[in-house]
Amino acid sequence: MARGSKAKYTDKQKRQAEEIAEGYERRGVSRKEAEARGWATVNKMWGGGKKGGSGVGKRMNRAPALKGGRKGGAAAARRPASARSASARKAARTRARRGR
Repeated sequence: MARGSKAKYTDKQKRQAEEIAEGYERRGVSRKEAEARGWATVNKMWGGGKKGGSGVGKRMNRAPALKGGRKGGAAAARRPASARSASARKAARTRARRGR
């Protein structure tokens, strides 16, 4: 089987990878990088493709899919409100200047 072939993945795994990639694309990640991250997450959750062969009955690890909302934010929480507000104002000015 050729490297990068998705023949051993179930339809559910393919859907999951695509939905994860779409989420990354919505957040500004390039299509190619988003696709790579989607498949990396599916592989982390399932341990690879599940069609045929040994290991089909192993359970899925949900942790990689659940960590997204909890990851990050600790550094910003330690900063004073005035510093966070200044950063937000600066970001708003930048977005306005760039027309986004």
